[in-house]
Amino acid sequence: MMKEAKMSTKSIWAGEKEQLAFGATQVPVVHSVSFGYDDMDEWYDVAVGAKPGHIYGRNTNPTVQAFEDKIRVLEGAEAATSFSTGMAAISNTLSTYLFPGDRVVSIKDTYGGTNKIFTEFLPKQQVEVVLCETGDHALIEEEVAKGCKVLYLESPTNPTVKITDIKRMAAAGRAAGALVIVDNTFATPVNQNPLELGADLVIHSATKFLGGHADALGGAVCGRKELIEPIYHYREINGATLDPMAAYLLLRGMKTLKLRVDQQNKNAAAIAEYLKSFDEVEAVFYPGLPEHPHHQTAKEQMRGFGGMLSFSVKGGIAGVRDLLPKLKYANRAANLGSVETVVGPSRTTSHVECTPEERAAMGIPEGLIRYSAGIEDIEDLKADLAHAFQSIKSYVKP
Repeated sequence: MMKEAKMSTKSIWAGEKEQLAFGATQVPVVHSVSFGYDDMDEWYDVAVGAKPGHIYGRNTNPTVQAFEDKIRVLEGAEAATSFSTGMAAISNTLSTYLFPGDRVVSIKDTYGGTNKIFTEFLPKQQVEVVLCETGDHALIEEEVAKGCKVLYLESPTNPTVKITDIKRMAAAGRAAGALVIVDNTFATPVNQNPLELGADLVIHSATKFLGGHADALGGAVCGRKELIEPIYHYREINGATLDPMAAYLLLRGMKTLKLRVDQQNKNAAAIAEYLKSFDEVEAVFYPGLPEHPHHQTAKEQMRGFGGMLSFSVKGGIAGVRDLLPKLKYANRAANLGSVETVVGPSRTTSHVECTPEERAAMGIPEGLIRYSAGIEDIEDLKADLAHAFQSIKSYVKP
């Protein structure tokens, strides 16, 4: 018997063979909205799930299924379903499992859109939301033990890359009968597999590292079949369907996932260390740094520390305004995980939906810069930063 394939091999081959046609070596983009049947009984069997197949594009599609199968294999899950965006994956999953009177426990340092669901939308639906200090595992355990339907985690967090002990928190969730959900977007399956650490469901914004080329929106959730089926049903009725062309682009991007993430891990680690040498930098946030408060936990549960970091400059927003336009090898944009380096302050990226006061309460200064390391040559990225920092010295008090 052959040994199980490694991550780089799975990234290329997983989920594709079953969807090939006409001798093609690449999964086709199937744009057909509907799928026809001459046999009425076969049509019915496919429609009710008794036989494999497709009936309507809002429900399932061959190209989309290949994407779902690939992320399912990469996360070591029994099942997976997809969505039009990462936020659709998050909101549909939470809406599937949370009802009026339920209680959800999470952390303060979630992505801005996720935070809005917790602070704005769920309370309107009479769902009790408890947001704990990220990294305060004892407090989270205490709140979970009081009873909750869902324990929702994000690790590393966006944008301050804090780390939660997933194994410990999953054990607390199981003891309380809670569903444990982990957003694994920043880590990717290359660096971390939350299901292996005890989580019930793992969520991805596929738009980011999975696709890796900033040209397709998508989301996914993976887990046990009995947990995925209700989420799929909610999505098929509510309609946040992944487009076949986007699924194809994500599939194509995922073929190089291991190669890209390995390089991004190296680049991010080097940039984080390099940034410490500048007097203009107030703080650097990266779980790979030994001084990071959650470094030991990251070492224990991650195979790599990720391609994301953030840092704050002494000039505050004035320094940010002058620094970022001077970078030659970085897109100033609200995205991350791409082959190109991408930078931006949280006030216009991860937490644009939040007020300055809300960001401050989450420990996100207005001068914080999110830095998504690309796969460029590291010496070019360092030289680019050195040149840009030279331009902001006038904003920094001696």
